[in-house]
Amino acid sequence: MRIHHLNCGSVRTIDPTYDGPASLPAVNHCLLVETDADGLVLVETGLGLGDVRDPEVTLGADWVAMAQPALDEGETAIRQVARLGYDPADVRHILLTHLDVDHCGGLPDFPGARVHVLAAELAAARAEAPSYRYRSAHWAHEPDWVTYSFPSDLDPDTGPVPAPDHADDWFGFAAHRPEGLPEGFRLVPLGGHTAGHTGVAVRDADRWLLHCGDAYYYHREVEEAKEVHPVMDVVQTRSQVHRDLRIGTQARLRELVRDHGDEVTVFSAHDPWEFARLTGGRV
Repeated sequence: MRIHHLNCGSVRTIDPTYDGPASLPAVNHCLLVETDADGLVLVETGLGLGDVRDPEVTLGADWVAMAQPALDEGETAIRQVARLGYDPADVRHILLTHLDVDHCGGLPDFPGARVHVLAAELAAARAEAPSYRYRSAHWAHEPDWVTYSFPSDLDPDTGPVPAPDHADDWFGFAAHRPEGLPEGFRLVPLGGHTAGHTGVAVRDADRWLLHCGDAYYYHREVEEAKEVHPVMDVVQTRSQVHRDLRIGTQARLRELVRDHGDEVTVFSAHDPWEFARLTGGRV
């Protein structure tokens, strides 16, 4: 598989908290994965054409005022897929960490794709939209949803949901192998930020990439000597649905980096310095 790192929506500029990297716009970090037999796979979609063209309707005026998005059509996933020489219809699968507006805004641009998401996240989005977090315009086209549940999820009628056949262990995390995709993909639940937040792991040659979504916002949060970013931490604490679960998730990610950093590269959705490191300085 070949993997492309895409910034699908620059937002407000943030300063580093220590000497070194320059101030940079935060990103919406997406992956485009070329598979041998299953077409193209998008991990996240960032902002889409509809968001660029009518942001107050699809994103919401309050979110636009807070995030200050660049709203550059050239940054949308569909335009970047085309620049790489592909037909957007070749995007057959989309894996989402969650359904916040800046993570799924491009869904309408790929109406034929199967969209993989945790069942708890889709249920929360449908129940709460329209809201600051969830905007139903992003799934008004009725995507081909593929949803996943875990034993920790509770069904109100039958109790705990049994582990599905395609669940397995991934470096100590419960994980799903997404339906219809090759071995090198996993959905790795990373709870706390939203009702059904998940990481997405992709095999890259001899190691794994783990897109952590919004499980953390700043690269120093997963270093041994944890350090939060004063601005980004305000955003993540205001948007969390379960504080203790989020903090526990970050602790597990620090353990993953400590114990398996030679096998797994972790990164989050919005940290521009991580994005620059993984793209050779391109933001």
